[in-house]
Amino acid sequence: MILSASRRTDIPCWYSEWFMNRLRAGYALVRNPMNAAQISRIPLRPDTLDCIVFWTKDAGPMTEKLPRLDEMGIPYCFQYTITPYGKELERGLREKEEIMEQFCLLSERIGAGRMVWRYDPILLTEEWTIGRHLDTFERMCGRLAAHADRVVISFVDLYAKLKKTTFCQIGEQEVRALASGIGRIAGEHGLRAQTCCESWELDGYGIERGGCLDQRLLEQTCGCRLELKPDKGQRNGCGCMESVDIGAYNTCPNGCLYCYANQSRARAMENRLRHDPQGELLFGSVRETDRICERRVRSLRIVE
Repeated sequence: MILSASRRTDIPCWYSEWFMNRLRAGYALVRNPMNAAQISRIPLRPDTLDCIVFWTKDAGPMTEKLPRLDEMGIPYCFQYTITPYGKELERGLREKEEIMEQFCLLSERIGAGRMVWRYDPILLTEEWTIGRHLDTFERMCGRLAAHADRVVISFVDLYAKLKKTTFCQIGEQEVRALASGIGRIAGEHGLRAQTCCESWELDGYGIERGGCLDQRLLEQTCGCRLELKPDKGQRNGCGCMESVDIGAYNTCPNGCLYCYANQSRARAMENRLRHDPQGELLFGSVRETDRICERRVRSLRIVE
């Protein structure tokens, strides 16, 4: 099993103690996002847990717990989002200089091959122009390129919640101008560039289309061949391999205005108050009307 922690919330930043407690307990309970009365019991045993993929914007609180993961013999890698935006768009995050320093230190500890830098999503406003993005991306590449396996980009989707913001629609002209600059800059720094869930063909700019959780990254992390299959539960155009997510929506206090995983920061903060580091669920508790089902999982390692 590939464990995702988590596309739905920032577990390394906000819920690392709970995560480690669930590993010790050997299982976690996860509510079905589409049916709140249905709960999956996810086994977290070393014999079936092949690796952990951490998704985060600030891994600081998790780093002190990584030696315990190493002792348990569980491989892990990071999908680490570092955008150029400040608190006007990402209210709950530390200063980016501190986060970039944390990224580099973590990479030196576990190796660049297990670190994916996500410059994601790219959005345009009156302040965040194409030129400013490219200038900032170049400076960030100078800092991060040697510490990352690749950089993943995507362009913001103006779904209903975002249509009320000042974000500009990104059309083909803007995409190609950004891709041309990003592909060139990444290439100059020896950094592989890749899109996430994008329909655009940007190979001509040196930007590959691929999956964030692809065979290469997961086998590189595990140190062996894996029997993987595409994840049908993701959005159209996603090239990721299948994983099991143990997060919950509406629980991330990072406060990113463009976030799809929170209906509002107020609701996320309210659910955060319902979090118990010792609990079986990320927040709340099991109700009498809930139905708990054991999730069937197995190791994906290919024994040769």
